[in-house]
Amino acid sequence: MQAWLEYVVRGLVDRPDAVTVTPVERDGLTLYELRLHPGDVGKIIGKQGATIHALRSLLLVGGAKRGVRCALDIVEDQPPPPSPAAA
Repeated sequence: MQAWLEYVVRGLVDRPDAVTVTPVERDGLTLYELRLHPGDVGKIIGKQGATIHALRSLLLVGGAKRGVRCALDIVEDQPPPPSPAAA
């Protein structure tokens, strides 16, 4: 599922080299954490969330066929806050 998800997402974004998918196991659920360039987040979400909903639906169906529970989250890493300027 991870390889499929990486393949699809890389085909949708402008910066495919910045895409990473990390599986995290939690209580019998595989949560795929999607990290990508901040400028590509809108492309993955799509208009009114259509693209991310479609990806989640396909992941859910693919996981069900394999007998596993899957979910997808977009992780937006925030840059560290700027240090206070030296006075």
